[in-house]
Amino acid sequence: MSDIICVTSRKLCSGDFFKQLKLIVDSGPRYIILREKDLNEEEYGGLAEKVLKLFQGNKTELFLHYYWKKALSLGVVNIHVPLNRLREMTDTDKKNFSCIGVSCHSVDDALEAVRLGANHIIAGHVFMTDCKKGLAPRGLDFLRDVCYSVDVPVYAIGGITPENISAVRNCGAAGACVMSGFMRCLDPKAFIGEFDRK
Repeated sequence: MSDIICVTSRKLCSGDFFKQLKLIVDSGPRYIILREKDLNEEEYGGLAEKVLKLFQGNKTELFLHYYWKKALSLGVVNIHVPLNRLREMTDTDKKNFSCIGVSCHSVDDALEAVRLGANHIIAGHVFMTDCKKGLAPRGLDFLRDVCYSVDVPVYAIGGITPENISAVRNCGAAGACVMSGFMRCLDPKAFIGEFDRK
């Protein structure tokens, strides 16, 4: 299985989002996180219902993002949330999920997330990225510090490419998240292969 996670952003797709996502599902990434931060809970739920159909009969796992109550109502047991959302969840809420991923931006964030029940961490942003224009990247030293501070898998995010994935892995990361590369590539399977060959 690949160690690359796809994070979606339908606005980055030049063609049909659902066709692109189906190609990504079939290409075998580690996970797919349906991010789509511009949508409110009702809109997000409607999109998630359509997206779930693309995963039927496929081994690739879907993580819903932010709206954890909506995830539960749709029967999705994987969720990715920012740390502030994890703080809002009760222990009973968390027990409904098989896997909880949490976005972290410091060692302290990562330690708190694990203490609150995170199963893995997404740490960033590591390199310069168009998604965080004007914000300085936190760099590889930051990533290394997070990786060695917690005992759960850490995935890097932010400007990750086949050219820098080896440096990310060498920091102790379990893998990395990619958004624009997946949304814009013509052949997701070949795109993942570029990372797996490094």
